[in-house]
Amino acid sequence: MSNEELAYDFSPMIKVYKDGRVERLNDTDRVPPSTDPKTGVQSKDVVISQEPAISARLYIPKSTTTSAPQTKLPLLIYFHGGGFCVRSSSSAKYHSYLNALVSEANVVAVSVDYRLVPEHPLPAAYDDSWAALKWVASHSDGNGSEDWLNRFADFQRVFFAGNSAGANITHNMAVKLGCEGLVGVKLIGIVLEHPYFWGTEPVGEELTTPAAAREYMAGVWRFACPSTSGSDDPLINPAKDQKLGKLGCEKVLVCVAEKDVLKDRGWHYSETLKKSGWNGAVEVIEAAGEGHSFHLGDPTCDNAVAMKKKIVAFLN
Repeated sequence: MSNEELAYDFSPMIKVYKDGRVERLNDTDRVPPSTDPKTGVQSKDVVISQEPAISARLYIPKSTTTSAPQTKLPLLIYFHGGGFCVRSSSSAKYHSYLNALVSEANVVAVSVDYRLVPEHPLPAAYDDSWAALKWVASHSDGNGSEDWLNRFADFQRVFFAGNSAGANITHNMAVKLGCEGLVGVKLIGIVLEHPYFWGTEPVGEELTTPAAAREYMAGVWRFACPSTSGSDDPLINPAKDQKLGKLGCEKVLVCVAEKDVLKDRGWHYSETLKKSGWNGAVEVIEAAGEGHSFHLGDPTCDNAVAMKKKIVAFLN
């Protein structure tokens, strides 16, 4: 067997070879925490757990260091995207995105670094994310291990957000919180940026989606979650989730992009949520002419600026 034989090829994200080698494509742009020269946002990395290895990058806006002791700030917990298999909380695009968002929304943020597929198949990322949420919640009495959360975060104004696979995690964490509770935390809302949901039956314009694109979306899920029942697993298809109506927040913002193959899933999610018995408010915004995760690749384009404004308003 040549060592170039592929077991999985999910370009442009990841290739896995039959000899077990994993090649993450376009995933080398890691940056250290910093004080951002443009926004004055400070960040630092913290270890949440050694075994399993879970960490997070924390962000505080300039206002925490420049004004007198003030009222505490909303707390945003963010889950990065990358098909569950690439990227991290230190990826340059996510770091720069959160610097801007934290600055404009004037919030404290925790960007979770969960373990990746295929070394750690799902549900590892969900388990890690829930462990991170419990760690964050351990600061709600002001006596946690991390000073920034004790001093600056308002645990009665908590938001979850994420992009792509991270939006999938965001949704699933909000359902888990709604079912199990999270002591000391009041989840106000969630933001789903281009959420990675899927399903066996096409919705919306998916009937015209090329078969290869549909198979890619279904294939990434099977690769990430080998124990899955398939594309109608409630973890990837919320419309099949009996617990959807228990979503543990009062408002939801779904961001979709016109040219994203996942667009119709975002719309379908909002329609299903309205019928689920959940009594919150859900809104969908669609960016015309844009593709998946465009706001990370081109954060200063008009549509990305408009999307960020909408998210800032949602967090306030």
